[in-house]
Amino acid sequence: MIESTIALSVEGLSRRFGDVIAVDALSFAVSRGELFGLVGPDGAGKTTTLRMLAGVMRPSAGDAILNGTSVARDPEGVKQKIAYMSQRFGLYADLTVRENLEFYADLYCVPQSVRPARLERLFRYSNLGSFQQRLASQLSGGMKQKLGLSCALVHQPEILLLDEPTFGVDPISRRDLWLIVHEMVGQGVTVVVSTAYMDEAERFDRLALIHQGRVLAIDTPAALQQGFDGDLISVSAADVRRAEAVARRHAAVRRAAVFGNHLHLTVASAARDLPLIRTALDQAGCTVQEMETIAPSMEDVFIDRVARVEQP
Repeated sequence: MIESTIALSVEGLSRRFGDVIAVDALSFAVSRGELFGLVGPDGAGKTTTLRMLAGVMRPSAGDAILNGTSVARDPEGVKQKIAYMSQRFGLYADLTVRENLEFYADLYCVPQSVRPARLERLFRYSNLGSFQQRLASQLSGGMKQKLGLSCALVHQPEILLLDEPTFGVDPISRRDLWLIVHEMVGQGVTVVVSTAYMDEAERFDRLALIHQGRVLAIDTPAALQQGFDGDLISVSAADVRRAEAVARRHAAVRRAAVFGNHLHLTVASAARDLPLIRTALDQAGCTVQEMETIAPSMEDVFIDRVARVEQP
């Protein structure tokens, strides 16, 4: 019998809370050894989706199969095959770093014979080796996240579910967390990560853009960027809000969005429309410092996809 290349299959997965639909008929599949992302803003349904995949919340409809086990029919069976790191992972503040790892090794029945080598590897991945005797309560936010991830990995799960693991984490710890994740993927672990940080989207092999409980699009980061509808113009202006107001009134501008000190304009053809918009901005008294065609970021792609489903 040929083993399936699919580690996780989701079909019509839904969750209601009264009249509120938090997750609305999600369907996607994740291959073995794939790094898959659920990317969307707060309230998009990412956490609820992962909680259902982890078997800690029953779906209102639909199902997900994780390595042959159904979350709807056998949620306890699913828990034996996965590791789930929630936004508030259950570290024990009065235990040291090593004691937390030992505790989770006990919970997962990790054999004593393999523990020394496994913990040493986790210390090496997380850079927590020199902090083994420090209480978890005395760790920084980023170090707590790395310890939580190490505890989740102590039993070498087949599937790893991470709910916004880099939220509020400093840049160095954020980099370290991703190094650990990529190391696990390199060893064949299937990893599903939720994030609201659009700049992290390019780290995934594939990703699903999630909005209001629904999938907007699923593909590789490069394919999603290539599928951007139109061309994108970046405008640097002295008064970016005024430039935005002028640009929104221009017939050639489909969408306008402010990104820091820059204005991103979606048009059908940058070659044709950029000079026309530049003239309109100049005539309106907007001081334009720079105006150029750029490749869309994942945030631009997300805004584009939302606009497609919301347009009348």
